[in-house]
Amino acid sequence: MEISTTNTSKLYSVKILLDCGATSNFIDCDFVYFKEINTQTISWSILVFNVDSSSNKAGQILEMINIVFYYKTHLEQTLLAIFSLEKQNLILGYTWLKDYNLEVNWEKEEVFMTRCLPYCEGC
Repeated sequence: MEISTTNTSKLYSVKILLDCGATSNFIDCDFVYFKEINTQTISWSILVFNVDSSSNKAGQILEMINIVFYYKTHLEQTLLAIFSLEKQNLILGYTWLKDYNLEVNWEKEEVFMTRCLPYCEGC
């Protein structure tokens, strides 16, 4: 998948994890830093918790980015919380998965976006 920033339109390839256990959408802070992507500071901090309800050791969410992401013919603008993901560039969480209700062919490792939202472009 590819993403671009809304302020510079620079295109980046990313690895994405689809995670039904995540409650939001996230992008890795190191990826953002090394790609020198502009961020937006939020006016409140967001606490992050692990599956067992303990506080995440990486701390709190303090920044967001507004991106456009592209997958095949799908084009969508969305906000991502910046957080330490370590091995992933980007995580799309439960609400995103619920909204799009993807079709997955696990045998061929293919994802189809056949039930896109009305505001998606290119679907």
